[in-house]
Amino acid sequence: MPSPRSSRERRAGSGGRLEFLSLVSQRSPGPPDSPSRRRESGSSAPPPLPEEDCMKLNPSFLGIALSSLLAIDLWASKRLGVCAGEGSAWGSARPLMKVIEVSGHGIPWLLGTFYGLCQSDSSAAREVLLNLLFALLLDLVLVAVVKGLVRRRRPTHNKRDMFVTISVDKYSFPSGHATRAALVCRFFLHHLVLAVPLRVLVVLWALIVGVSRVMLGRHNVTDVLFGLLLGYALYSVVEYCWLSPLSAPALFALWSH
Repeated sequence: MPSPRSSRERRAGSGGRLEFLSLVSQRSPGPPDSPSRRRESGSSAPPPLPEEDCMKLNPSFLGIALSSLLAIDLWASKRLGVCAGEGSAWGSARPLMKVIEVSGHGIPWLLGTFYGLCQSDSSAAREVLLNLLFALLLDLVLVAVVKGLVRRRRPTHNKRDMFVTISVDKYSFPSGHATRAALVCRFFLHHLVLAVPLRVLVVLWALIVGVSRVMLGRHNVTDVLFGLLLGYALYSVVEYCWLSPLSAPALFALWSH
């Protein structure tokens, strides 16, 4: 006959085995992983990153170079904006810079060219002035289109006191003054008989107009540089489309007396 103590030990041992089995079943609900399963799970690669994430994590050399140039452009433009306000380093020269600004504005050039065209009695002078008017109008249209496409805002240190602006003038790239100055400079050097000192003055005027745009805080450095290049190239378009009594007889008949 078994003793009460041995029966209690058997019950305790069976209860311990049941508790152990329940714990094992809770910890491993599925079949144990085999070595082959572990190798398969370890060899499975993570899903590839989306393409846009890869581009953000691995920026191209061109993107880094453009970002660096933009940062240098903004820094240099702010440092060179010494006439951006009355309290700037060269604030006392601001009135002179604004006079230069007016000298490169489109309205005085359009009005002056139109007046000269109306008062001219020479057919050769009318031909030159008519093509200058065509160049100025072409410059206005092209700069407005590029500004509308690029939509680069003007520098933050620019004061809103510009001379006669329109809606597209809230954008900065390219500089219309620089484009016009380079265009007019090249036009004058090719079609006006000027002494050497006057030719030098024309070139200096074009460069000073471009520099004044940065000093007044109107434009960044790259706006002015691109504007000068664009105006220089635009003159070649004007030469290619040169208006003459043979190519545009109706226009010359309109202005003949």
